[in-house]
Amino acid sequence: MISEFLHIHPEVSLALEQGKPVVALESTIISHGMPFPENLETTRELCEIIRDKGCVPAIVAVADGKLHMGIDEGLLQRLATENNVLKVSRRDMPLALATNSIGATTVSGTLIVAHLAGVKVFVTGGIGGVHRGAELSLDVSADLEELAVSDVVVVSAGIKSIMDLEKTIEVLETKGVPVIGYGTDELPAFYTRTSGIKLVARADSPEEVARAMKIKWSLGLRGSILIANPIPEEFEADSVMIAKAVDDAVIMASEQGVKGKEITPFVLKQIAKSTSGKSLAANVALVKNNAIVGAEIAAAFADTH
Repeated sequence: MISEFLHIHPEVSLALEQGKPVVALESTIISHGMPFPENLETTRELCEIIRDKGCVPAIVAVADGKLHMGIDEGLLQRLATENNVLKVSRRDMPLALATNSIGATTVSGTLIVAHLAGVKVFVTGGIGGVHRGAELSLDVSADLEELAVSDVVVVSAGIKSIMDLEKTIEVLETKGVPVIGYGTDELPAFYTRTSGIKLVARADSPEEVARAMKIKWSLGLRGSILIANPIPEEFEADSVMIAKAVDDAVIMASEQGVKGKEITPFVLKQIAKSTSGKSLAANVALVKNNAIVGAEIAAAFADTH
């Protein structure tokens, strides 16, 4: 039954059959995370980075009643330009498929498709988590649930800085999701390299991560490994400027009654405005850096088989 709703692009399918490394990419960053044309340009650059590392890029999306692991140019253009693209996580998937809607997968949605397709590495910007004020709103990202059950390594610049970082780390620990600092002992805070939160695990090479992947899943320990890869120092945003922009945007979202899955794109848009585009430039830089690391991890993991 899964094959009825899962379409694996021929290039991706061949790579999986031959044991070649594949790197999954979410599509929410295309449809909801960046404006046009930066979204299209960045996505193409990410795919080029991944190919240059000897891996096959696979953008995940929903369209025409199928979950797509890998897409063609036509669907990429639609994701980048259309206004009615759904934001798809586990909750949204059945209806999006049933109505033949076009949808961009979130971190959680991408994790589901990657797990179903057998793709072991997924590159994103940052994950969602426990929202600020969640003790009152109970707003916790579905990303955390999927990280607990999907056998995929997620390469990120940490947790989106609009979240409550400490509470999110606590939930990840409870769910048994290893958070590994890549070349760092401290959790990066998306736009900035540091957060003041110490991590219990660190890796300094893709081979170290690949070995941890193999051991974890060989033991039957379900779920993801989250790689926290700091933004390159030269692209790091000013921490004071970002903190103020985040605080102001979160307050604005509350005042305007923005809730649920609309919060993150709303807040990110406001941050980009208040930082005169500096946050967008940082976002582009960090996800490119994640693509390099993700492709190196995927290649190292493929070498273990």
